Amino acid sequence: MSAEPDKKALLGQLRIDRGTEPAGPASGRRTWIIGGVVVLIALLGGGAWLALSARGALPVHTALAQSPGGGGAGASVLDATGYVTARREATVSAQITGKVTEVLFDEGDRVSAGQVIARLDDTAQRATLAQAQAALQSARSVLNQDEAQLAQNVRDRARNEDLVKRNLVSQQALEQARTQVDTQSALVQSQREQIDLAQANVRAAQVQLDYCTVHAPFTGVVIAKAAQVGEMVSPLSAGGGFTRTGIGTVVDMDSLEIEVDVNEAYINRVEPGQPVESVLNAYPDWRIPSHVIAIIPTADRSKATVKVRIGFDVKDARIVPDMGVRVSFEEKARPGAGAGAQPRPRGVLVPAGALRKDGSDDVVYVLQDGRAHRRAVTLGAGSGDPRPVLAGLSAGESVIVDAPAGIKDDAAVSEIKQ
Repeated sequence: MSAEPDKKALLGQLRIDRGTEPAGPASGRRTWIIGGVVVLIALLGGGAWLALSARGALPVHTALAQSPGGGGAGASVLDATGYVTARREATVSAQITGKVTEVLFDEGDRVSAGQVIARLDDTAQRATLAQAQAALQSARSVLNQDEAQLAQNVRDRARNEDLVKRNLVSQQALEQARTQVDTQSALVQSQREQIDLAQANVRAAQVQLDYCTVHAPFTGVVIAKAAQVGEMVSPLSAGGGFTRTGIGTVVDMDSLEIEVDVNEAYINRVEPGQPVESVLNAYPDWRIPSHVIAIIPTADRSKATVKVRIGFDVKDARIVPDMGVRVSFEEKARPGAGAGAQPRPRGVLVPAGALRKDGSDDVVYVLQDGRAHRRAVTLGAGSGDPRPVLAGLSAGESVIVDAPAGIKDDAAVSEIKQ
């Protein structure tokens, strides 16, 4: 029995005293683990805050404010937009109603003045011409007979005149011979007039036959093919929707020019011969030297604009009708302007969608460091796209285009990448 207490005493000596345990490697590891958990929680919280911030930012489109291009005789005094037009453009049609038997062109083909581009069915016209020619030949044959008879009558008259002198025939026989000559002369003259009429009928029939062949009115390029073989065409809109009024449209590419509508408040900045820089919407990096041809002396009261014609100084196959174009009217170099003359401020160009009205102010929103900053600007003359801004912006700054309705100054925004 005494052995049991001794065992309990020995086991009690083997217990570890937790309160007096010295700091060791296990305690250090526990401290690092706790620190790592705290850092992870902080990172997760920061990420969640950033995600919530990004979710609250307004998505926007941006564009860079551009410096207007130079290279002309002077600074730009007015910008406008317009379209390329052709001064010589014709929808070609036949001069008679008929069925198309041949179409000798396609869109994009170049044709020369007088070139045959289509033919109509000419069966009826050829028959009419043959009939007119036969009538002419018949009239000529009758004339030959009448002239032969007239010659005989003239001989008979001469014979009777000789016989009357010798008292071999009566005076009445001579008068009858003379009457026969006069009558036959009248018949010959009448037949000659019939021949003239027959010749006119032949010419008319030939004209109708020629109408069956359609020619190009001038040298140019075909931009539209309106009729196909087998269709009916007419110079008039006869037959409703089953009859074409044209065969094709030809444009003289050497007659291309620009037409723009200039606000009447700024028309005093434009004059004939003024240098212009033109930029096609299809080729924004190609600046085409141009000039003002004329100012049409009438205003459009509904739009308060005046039409201006602008001619290209260079011709190029890339310029085609109805292309959109932006033009900059340039200031002419003034004679006697010294080196100290101040150049006209040119400002920058921004898309029209970047401009907003805030009361009486014109403003834009500039993107900086993820924030939209309201900026008041001063606009230049012009109503096209892009718009000139004379003050308030610098070239290279990012402006917000078509800003959301709820945008405010210093609002958080996120740029939508194109």
